[in-house]
Amino acid sequence: MNAHDSERLAGLLDEAGYQPAGDDQTPDVIVFNTCAVRENAADRLYGNLGHLLPQKRNGMQIAVGGCLAQMERTKITQRAPWVDVVYGTHNMGSLPALLERARVRNEAQVEFAETLETFPSLLPARRQSAYSAWVSISVGCNNTCTFCIVPSLRGKERDRRPGDILAEIGALVADGVLEVTLLGQNVNSYGAEFGDRKAFGKLLRSCGEIEGLERVRFTSPHPRDFTDDVIDAMAQTPNVMPSLHMPLQSGSDAMLKAMRRAYRRDRYLAILDRVRASLPDAAITTDIIVGFPGESDRDFEDTLDLVRQAHFAGAFTFRYSIRPGTPAATMDGQVPASVVQERYDRLVALVEETSFAENQKLVGATVEVLVAEGEGRKDAATHRMSGRARDNRLIHFAPHETFPRPGDVVTVTVTRAAPHYLLSDAAPLSLRRTRAGDAWEAATEAAATGPADPSAPAPVLLGMPALGPSAR
Repeated sequence: MNAHDSERLAGLLDEAGYQPAGDDQTPDVIVFNTCAVRENAADRLYGNLGHLLPQKRNGMQIAVGGCLAQMERTKITQRAPWVDVVYGTHNMGSLPALLERARVRNEAQVEFAETLETFPSLLPARRQSAYSAWVSISVGCNNTCTFCIVPSLRGKERDRRPGDILAEIGALVADGVLEVTLLGQNVNSYGAEFGDRKAFGKLLRSCGEIEGLERVRFTSPHPRDFTDDVIDAMAQTPNVMPSLHMPLQSGSDAMLKAMRRAYRRDRYLAILDRVRASLPDAAITTDIIVGFPGESDRDFEDTLDLVRQAHFAGAFTFRYSIRPGTPAATMDGQVPASVVQERYDRLVALVEETSFAENQKLVGATVEVLVAEGEGRKDAATHRMSGRARDNRLIHFAPHETFPRPGDVVTVTVTRAAPHYLLSDAAPLSLRRTRAGDAWEAATEAAATGPADPSAPAPVLLGMPALGPSAR
């Protein structure tokens, strides 16, 4: 969600006349798009703001937006009075105007809308990839998980109409995109706002009718709302990929109840069984929280037991951190940090053992890989390239004799496995050059040549540091 919002912010600034700053240039504007799911995001934000203070003397503007801004509000300018703009999750479209107003008035501008002004997908975007794109189908969340601050910062769920979503995807495909990821805080509750509880499965099937769209992914579903019609749509729609990210959070029924997750371990495992019955090759990943208030040794052992049964292809693991304003923040039984760390280390070790075993099953398999940019394994001896298989596993492979471009598709044989990726030591069996690869090549050439009109006035420069992904 934050990566998608950052692309929209970049598009807004492009439209307002800004350009990205080069690696050897000092930006005139720095925008922090923040997350509030974990405590370290706030620590990193204020650390970065302190680091930038000396450069403010040169007229640099600093803006802070996103979930942490929505949560902290005026605290940001109180702790860092050199920040020029603070805006919330509901009015990101106001960023260019707020920057201009801060320059003219020579004072900080802090603005928060209480309801969504413009659906983010209606804003311009500067996409980071020529071949893959995020497509938001909803914003906000109607769940009340006791550890999560997101609903109070993003608001209640708002759903886009299916026709608008499909029109956006069609335009992206016409622009060379091969792969889209449908985004929502809870994608499989999509349609609740306009009264169609099977809308998400229908949307997946409609994506299958878009010519030229080769890969469809989505994140994240919620086990409570995951229904058989979605599994059927995944299995029966060829361009919907056999990968599923299904957040677990805990394998203990007592913890799931305390987290207010509205499902229990048996239901979760039954969903995985149904998915694998329909999609035997599906790679399933998850999210797990360690050290939730009241978590006992038995509760934690229940989580380890479920991980062993689930055969996850991977998991994002998190130490529980208190988020002010959530019910869990004031619960009794806060687990000591040393205990949380010990459990976390054991969980990570088990997840790696499990994912390694799952990856080893693919040694010798032939897989189709969408060549990626920025995920390469730095290996000077072999000059490996990287990409994603249909099941979203990361694969490092030896390059084809004709150099593949990001967005091209290769077929490789898996020769080795590791916990977090697969390796192919042999050259690809085939290479298919794609419109997405053409688009990447054209964009790369355009970036290298610079603006077409050399007489155009020099634009203001833009830098956009990332604060990392938000956790589901």
